[in-house]
Order: sequence, then C-alpha cells, then structure tokens
Amino acid sequence: MFIKIRTQLIYFFAALRFFTRLPIPAWVGHSQDQLNHAARYFPLVGILVGLIAATVTLLAALVLPVSIAIVLGMAASILATGAFHEDGFADACDGFGGGWDKSQVLAIMKDSRVGSYATVGVALLLLAKWNALVEIAASFDLPTLGLTLIAAHATSRLAATCLIFTLNYVREDAAAKAKPLAVRMMPHELLIAAMTGLTPCILLPASHLLIALVAVALCTWLAARYFVRRIGGYTGDCLGATQQIAELAFYLGLLCSFT
Repeated sequence: MFIKIRTQLIYFFAALRFFTRLPIPAWVGHSQDQLNHAARYFPLVGILVGLIAATVTLLAALVLPVSIAIVLGMAASILATGAFHEDGFADACDGFGGGWDKSQVLAIMKDSRVGSYATVGVALLLLAKWNALVEIAASFDLPTLGLTLIAAHATSRLAATCLIFTLNYVREDAAAKAKPLAVRMMPHELLIAAMTGLTPCILLPASHLLIALVAVALCTWLAARYFVRRIGGYTGDCLGATQQIAELAFYLGLLCSFT
C-alpha cells in the first residue's frame, strides 16, 4: 500500500514539475515513466494553481479594490505556471491563424517568435478573463469568486486531459514539450483526472454550475473537432489553448446563468 501511495505521489509531483515552476521534493527524481503517467494529475495541479490565484486575490481584496486584486491573482497563477498555458494559447493562435495546411501550422507553432495573432489573442483572452472575474465578484461574493477560480483551473485542465485521452498526438519530434505526455491514457487514469477535476465544483451553487460545465464541455468538443480537422490531432500548444479557452468558458458559463 505504501509503495502504491508513493508511486502516485511521484506521478503527481512529476505533473507539478512539468506544468508549473513550483518546487518539488528532491527524492522524486526524474524519469520518462513518471511523465508518461503524469497527465492523470493535471487537474489536481489545476486545483493547486487555482488555490494560489484565489488566495492572492482574496488577500489583496482586503486592502485593494477587487478589480486590482483580480489582476494580482491572475498574475500569481501565471507566475506559478511560468505562463505555460498562455504560451501554448499564443502559439496556437499564430499557428492556426497563419498556417494553411498541417505542416505550416505545426511549423509556425514551433517557432519561438510571437506573431500578431498571438499578441492580439492573448491580450483579448486576459482582458476577457479579467472582466468575467470582475462580474463574477459583483454577481456573487468574494468567497464564491475564490471557489470559482479553483474550480475553473481544475475543470479547464480536465478539458485538456480529455484531448490526451481521445486524440492522437501529431508531432513526431521527440524533443517536443508535450511528447512525454503523448502516451495514450488508460480509462482509470482519465477517471482519476475527472474525479479531481470536478471535485471543487461541488462547492459552487448547483443551479449556476451546470451551465458552466456545459460551456466547458462544448468548448472542449469544438476545440477537439477543430484540431482534428486542421492537423489530425493535438500538440502541446493545443492542450494549452484548450485549457485557456475552457477556463474562460467556465467563467462565462457562470455569468450566463444570471441571464
């Protein structure tokens, strides 16, 4: 039993190291096998990142206007992940916006330079998330805003995990950043991801939560269809883009419940 728990802890810390810049214990080590099984804890990492964002936001709101506190919370989550998912979203914007065929899309996404599609896309994304969170704070209360941040970060990472489970990884470059996660997940691994990803949602009002989850599911399905049509599957940048879009969809879904 102890060995199994230790193994799961190693998989979790491997996911934490891969998806964030947070420190992990030295005894975890590093291996390809760890990364092959790390995706199951992608949503659990989301809970931790969301908790960081929520803590900074709520503490800052004690002495600052809520709108500024939300900016600081967003900045904290970006610092915690090293803008890992925002970078994927930016690359996807450039790739799918500027590429005509599969090879062009993949080549552009791999280019480290930032294009106009990425610049505009990330700016609009962050602006939309900030506005949505400000409206959520006004429509609910600050504790609910904190819970929303945790649930959105977890659920959106579950959305990205679903792509790993259902789609094919299309890059052949062994050095690609998401290659270690490209091993097709087993059903029980997706179940672990789903349980951890959806658990924070039970703390939110059920009447508002349903629309948020439907919005996330719809965006994930549409993103998956689009990726398959354009490049035949997913890349690491597609996962980052899906996480960012699904996070925004969660916020907008909550707001739609008031209309």
